[in-house]
Amino acid sequence: MDPFELKKEQLKLAPKVELRDGFTTIRTIGGAEVMQAGNSLLCAVVVCEFPSMKLLEYKRYLLSDPLPYRPGFEAYREMPAIIEAYNQLEQEPDVLLVKGAGVNHPQRFGIASHLGLVLNHPTIGVDDKCLWGKVEKGKIILESEIVGFEITTREFSNPIYAAPGHLISLGSALNIILQSVQPPHKMPEPLHLARKMARKR
Repeated sequence: MDPFELKKEQLKLAPKVELRDGFTTIRTIGGAEVMQAGNSLLCAVVVCEFPSMKLLEYKRYLLSDPLPYRPGFEAYREMPAIIEAYNQLEQEPDVLLVKGAGVNHPQRFGIASHLGLVLNHPTIGVDDKCLWGKVEKGKIILESEIVGFEITTREFSNPIYAAPGHLISLGSALNIILQSVQPPHKMPEPLHLARKMARKR
């Protein structure tokens, strides 16, 4: 896995990301999270009703011999597992939340953007760390551009960081995340449930 070649590919694909809403209404919302399982990666994908967050469906996939981890290139390691789990779903969610970066990424092409482009589907990246850019008044700024949001979802807890992935606007990404958090959980409910399902395995 040559980081130089991967970065070139990211720079080539990033201009294809669209920060506009690729939906009219949202009835379902999904969450995808990947966890280390020994030498493999385990991905869980869930689908929930929106905005009730009632769990409708979940699928899991275990990926053997994944590529090694490299910061900024998580999509190349984790995306194969997410796509395999996602393709098992009977109902495609209207919007998919992905654990990781969206356009809040040095190449504006984090895992949520890459996955959204591959699936041609609205995605939002959500993480509990702000790895790139700086936060000013609740906004993630990267090279003088607003690329996402810092959101405090639970009192006395560290914030989460959300950014559009693909086929979603900045404003919609923020509103969807705010509507997807259910106390006492810190992360949006689809991601909380995806992690829970992965841990059960």
